[in-house]
Amino acid sequence: MRRRLALLVASVSVLTLIAFLVPLALLVRTVAEDRATVRATADAQSLVPVVGTAELDTVRITVEQLVAESGRPVTVFLPDGTVLGAPAPRTPAVALAARGQSLTAELDGGREVVIAVQGRPEGAAVIRTVVPRAELTAGVTRAWTVLALLGALLVVVGLVVADRLAGSLTRPITELSTVSHRLANAELDARVEPAGPAELREVAGALNHLAGRIQVLLREEREQVADLSHRLRTPLTALRLEAESLRDPDDAARVTAAVDGLERAVSGLIREARWRSSPAAGRAVSDAAAVVGERVAFWSVLAEDTGRRVTLDLAPGPLPVGVAADELAAVVDALLGNVFAHTPDGTPFAVRLAADTDGVLLTVADEGPGLPAGAARRGSSGAGSTGLGLDIADRAARAGGGHLELGTGPGGGAVVRLRLGSPPG
Repeated sequence: MRRRLALLVASVSVLTLIAFLVPLALLVRTVAEDRATVRATADAQSLVPVVGTAELDTVRITVEQLVAESGRPVTVFLPDGTVLGAPAPRTPAVALAARGQSLTAELDGGREVVIAVQGRPEGAAVIRTVVPRAELTAGVTRAWTVLALLGALLVVVGLVVADRLAGSLTRPITELSTVSHRLANAELDARVEPAGPAELREVAGALNHLAGRIQVLLREEREQVADLSHRLRTPLTALRLEAESLRDPDDAARVTAAVDGLERAVSGLIREARWRSSPAAGRAVSDAAAVVGERVAFWSVLAEDTGRRVTLDLAPGPLPVGVAADELAAVVDALLGNVFAHTPDGTPFAVRLAADTDGVLLTVADEGPGLPAGAARRGSSGAGSTGLGLDIADRAARAGGGHLELGTGPGGGAVVRLRLGSPPG
C-alpha cells in the first residue's frame, strides 16, 4: 500500500508538472526568439533615417559601425543595385521588401529581418539583417534546466510527503495485522494501540474489544468444563463405594481400577481447563515410554478377553515429549479404543513406540477393515461413537509440535501414526 501511494503521488506529480512545464518551456523559447528578433529589428530600424537621406559613404560607414557593434550581419540593398555591408544574396524576402513591405522570414540558420526604406530619389532601399539561431535560443537551455530541476525537486518533495502520509496509514494497519496473527496463535493478551485515522482507531478498538470478549468467553467455557468435570466426582465416589462392596475381590479390584482411571481422566480435564486459562502456563512434559506402556498394559486385559493378539514394540525410555501425561494417556486410550470399537473381536493389533528425528513416533496398526472415509473429520463416525478420538489425538499432536497421519497397512488394516515433538530445551 505504501509503495502504491508513492507511485500514485509520483504519477500525479509528473503529469501535473508536464502539463505546466511543457507549455512554460515552449513559452520561454518563444519569448527568447521574440526578444532577439525585436533587438535585431530595432538595430536595423536605426539605419532607416541614414539610408533614406544620407550620402552613400555615410551609409556605408554607419552600416559597418552597426555590424561591429551588434555582431550580426547587416546588408543594405540600394535601388541602383549597390550592396553595402555584409555580402548577401537577394532573397525572396528582399525582393518583397523592395516593393515597400517590411517582413520577417525564417532561414535555415536563423531568422531574416528585412525593412523597406522609402525616401531615396531612385526608389526604395532594403535593410536586411539575420538573427543567428544561437541568439534566438540564448538562455533557453539554462531556463529549461532550471525548470527541469524545479520539476524534479517538486516530485521528490511530493514523494517524501506521500511516504510520510502512507506511513501514517500503513503502520496502524500493519500493527492490526500483527495483533490479529498473534490472536490467531492464541496470544489472547495481544492488544492494538489505536493510532492513525479515525476509521483505523475504531477498528483497533473493535479488535481489542473482540480479544477481550474472546478471553471472557474462553474463561467461562473452561470454568464450565472444570465445573462439569468436578460434578462427576460425586457419582464416581458412589461407584467406588459400590465397587468396594463387591464380594469377589477380583471383580472389586477390576472395577476399582476402572474407577481410578476414570477419576484420573476427570482430574486431567480439570487440570487442563485450569492450565489453559492461565496465560503464564508453559508446555507440559511427559515420558512417552512410561505412559504408552501403562496404557497398553491396561488395554491388554480387554484384548485378552476379546481374543486379540497384542504386539508391543516399546523403545526404552525415557522418551520425553511436549504433551502432558494425562493428555497423552487420553490419546493412547482414544487410539486403542478405536481399535476395539471398529474391528471385530479376535482382530490383532500392534503398538510401536520409537524415537524419531523430530521427537517420538507412536504407531497403532490393526488388521481390521481399515479406516472409513472421512474418519479424520471431527464428530464423524461410522460406528455410532462420538467421532472425537482421532481429533483428540490430532490436537494433542499439534499442541506437542507434531502431527497425526492416517494410512492403510499391507493387509488393508488401519495404521495411525502419531508424531510428538520433543519438549523445549
